[in-house]
Amino acid sequence: MRAVVQEVLYRIDVNSLHRDPGPGVLGLSDVGRVRLRLGSPIMVDPYRRNRTTGSFILIDEVTNATAGAGMVLG
Repeated sequence: MRAVVQEVLYRIDVNSLHRDPGPGVLGLSDVGRVRLRLGSPIMVDPYRRNRTTGSFILIDEVTNATAGAGMVLG
């Protein structure tokens, strides 16, 4: 299914665990929180409830390379 990163809410500095609000983009190996826009509705669970249906991988449709991975929080 197609997905677009609609908004990068914040990036986490892994050394201090400080949140950097509104960084715009996440770089290689960055950790952060994003809002995704999907092509159609899907059923998911919060990651705490079910790790299988509460996690995802983002694949670049041009290169087929892994662009990111994540967990559903809410």
